[in-house]
Amino acid sequence: MALKVAIVGLPNVGKSTLFNALTQTAAAQAANYPFCTIEPNTGDVAVPEPRLDALAAIIPSKEIIPARINFVDVAGLVRGASKGEGLGNQFLANIRDCDAVAFVARCFIDDDITHVEGKVDPIADLETIEIELMLADLESLEKRVVNLEKRAKAGDKESAQTLKLVNLALAELKEGRPARKAMVAAEDEKAWRMLQLLTSKPALYVANVDEASAAEGNEMSRLVAERAKRDGADSVVISAQIESEIAMLDAGERQEFLETLGLSEPGLNKLIREAYHLLGLQTYFTVGPKEARAWTIHKGDTAPQAAGVIHTDFEKGFIRAETIGYDDYVRLKGEAGARDAGKLRQEGKDYVVRDGDVMNFRFNV
Repeated sequence: MALKVAIVGLPNVGKSTLFNALTQTAAAQAANYPFCTIEPNTGDVAVPEPRLDALAAIIPSKEIIPARINFVDVAGLVRGASKGEGLGNQFLANIRDCDAVAFVARCFIDDDITHVEGKVDPIADLETIEIELMLADLESLEKRVVNLEKRAKAGDKESAQTLKLVNLALAELKEGRPARKAMVAAEDEKAWRMLQLLTSKPALYVANVDEASAAEGNEMSRLVAERAKRDGADSVVISAQIESEIAMLDAGERQEFLETLGLSEPGLNKLIREAYHLLGLQTYFTVGPKEARAWTIHKGDTAPQAAGVIHTDFEKGFIRAETIGYDDYVRLKGEAGARDAGKLRQEGKDYVVRDGDVMNFRFNV
């Protein structure tokens, strides 16, 4: 399941520094000038999952394979991007290809790092980005209306459905609200996603703070959290600079460094988990002597759909799923103990998988 989260923001807010820390590489050049990132950098990142380590230790498993999520470091946006200013057209195209957007807002003062707007104001930064994305969506949708109306009048049912959704989005955008605010019926969700609207994508606001504010945040990050709540978005506080330093340390040094900062874990772990949650994802596990593995599925997926993530044949020929809850698996020391205690369940095609389920699929093709 190749899911992508775009890291978006004005120039010099810390996007590339954050991306470097996420991927633990220097793949994205971080420098103090606009448009440092021109081509989008993509990083495949492991989802932090301590439960996987606990499961692997019980067998024990030779290999541990975590779930993964893609982050895309997109070129910095400036005012007028919707009209092609800066690297606007490229910026917008790169976002369309992603499933969700992480908006990075600068929440620190540093006279050595210039700000493209001449002042540090995270709320103004977020508004600039949102406005440019809304303007781009407006232009894109308005271009489609005339042709859709002609086809709908000619009896094309698909065009009629699309036109209805286009008008729904336009109603929100013309009121100054992102398309994600629209109330979309369940049966229209697939067609809605096909519109590829920039402002319909789930949003995460990332408050990039200074080192001193990494643990508790600061006044600017609190404003970002309030704005996220108002906009129906999630938010997280992180110090990209600290995270880039942590990424260069080994496990022992990392923990010691975190303790000196009053942190229980890297902020990146919170960011990745929030992105995972934002996309409506959850995890189930398969465990054996060869490997312990975390698999990504959507919340609400049934057992056959979960099996299909491993291989399409598993879904086509699904018979049943032998299932143990994570807590039972750990408490009873594995499959044998769970079976003896009556905690190994035989689940059928209608079973909705729960986060943390340990599963073994029976199928016939």
